[in-house]
Amino acid sequence: MIQEIEFTLNGEAVTCAVDVRKSLLEMLREDFSLIGMKEGCSVGECGACSVLIDEQAVDSCIYLAVWVDGKSITTIEGITHTDGSLDNVQQAFIDAGAVQCGFCIPGMIISSSQFIKENPQPSRDEIRRALSGNMCRCTGYQKIIDAVELAVETK
Repeated sequence: MIQEIEFTLNGEAVTCAVDVRKSLLEMLREDFSLIGMKEGCSVGECGACSVLIDEQAVDSCIYLAVWVDGKSITTIEGITHTDGSLDNVQQAFIDAGAVQCGFCIPGMIISSSQFIKENPQPSRDEIRRALSGNMCRCTGYQKIIDAVELAVETK
């Protein structure tokens, strides 16, 4: 069954006819060619597919696309400024050397960006807890936590 939905995607109003069984991740990657978020675990455990829905971090692999009707979605592509310059969180991840393979980084940046908006002066422990839904197999997290701290300092 196909359902037409309307929503805001990275600041732009869009419409999409989508199979009611399709995940948000599948719709964003297949129908909108937004490939920044990755499919890691497919069960909502790793955070590689994180997007913001109405400013809340959500694992898009377990969120049905039809549920975004009337909502606002921000992907990693929407974090970058319209002039192409990087957001301070993206830049902090680069400056802190927090990027290795890059698979988890879009989800880490999405989660970090929203967390910093909600908690502008977090402790290291608060950062760790905030990112506990995002898994990384490469970095050991130290540089990722450093990057979030740097983003807070440079905000």
